Amino acid sequence: MTGASKSRPFHLVEIVDKKFYYGGQAVIEGVMMRGRGSVSIAVRRPDGEIVVRHEPLSGFFTGRLRQIPLVRGPIVLIETFVLGVRALLYSASVAFEEEQEVTPTMLWGMAAVGIIFALGLFLALPLLIVHYLDPYMSDVVSNVADGFIRLVIFLIYLRVVTLIPDIRRVWAYHGAEHKTINAYEAGEPLEVDRIRNYSTAHTRCGTGFILIVLVIAIIAHAFLGRPDWWLRFLERLAILPVIGALSYEMIRFSAANIKNSLVRLTIKPGLLLQSMTTREPDDSQLEVAISALRRVLDADLKSAVELAEEAAPVTGMADGSGGVHQ
Repeated sequence: MTGASKSRPFHLVEIVDKKFYYGGQAVIEGVMMRGRGSVSIAVRRPDGEIVVRHEPLSGFFTGRLRQIPLVRGPIVLIETFVLGVRALLYSASVAFEEEQEVTPTMLWGMAAVGIIFALGLFLALPLLIVHYLDPYMSDVVSNVADGFIRLVIFLIYLRVVTLIPDIRRVWAYHGAEHKTINAYEAGEPLEVDRIRNYSTAHTRCGTGFILIVLVIAIIAHAFLGRPDWWLRFLERLAILPVIGALSYEMIRFSAANIKNSLVRLTIKPGLLLQSMTTREPDDSQLEVAISALRRVLDADLKSAVELAEEAAPVTGMADGSGGVHQ
């Protein structure tokens, strides 16, 4: 999947080897991986068995809008949130051996709670704190202080949740996900022995993305003025999709230009911050991450082969027996 083979038809090579950024998310006792058109969730049951759930992605998450700069950022954010909540609920049911189907009510209920919590902690609380300091600051200083307070709250939040043993295990699966993706992108076979020594940090990590969002927000909010605190809340909420879109494009740019020394310097803080959200995984956790990635890779290869076979008569690549040149 990582290199073009001269023995394969050109249209198959184009489909399979076209640059695509695989990625995922750590869940409870497992890892979710996102492929071109599907998602897989691998979870280790209490008896040690690895259970893999695989399903196609909605057309909204795979359509042409996802290819348009600045538009694709909000789409990816929505996808990440929805798939993440579903994956967490499913992993909990497997890890704790609960026979419970993830219903739309549960999904959207969890989503609503998560959104309210995040808006309250990272948007409303900093504004309330700054509100009581406003008499001593100018408009610009007030807005910049709001941004720095938000950043501090985020760092404290990460530090506090890391003290929870169950979260530390999730961080280890996060490290397993990064190691597996790093090894795959380096062309390594998906084997524990070949993946073990790779880094737990990755340039496209969500932790780094959030840091970029927080930094851009400080700049964007600095010149918004100082209306009542609730109007400031609505202003920040309104431009959040724009900030997210810009941040996503920066993440993609850095991933595509990682060899540039200036780019590597700018992403260094995000890589360092990942030391708080990743831990060194054991071999059993790497096995789970490998299982999840293999499943979406298999699905993508199967889809590519099917498309190639359909295109062969049209492109003139069929041989005299009606087969496809290999």
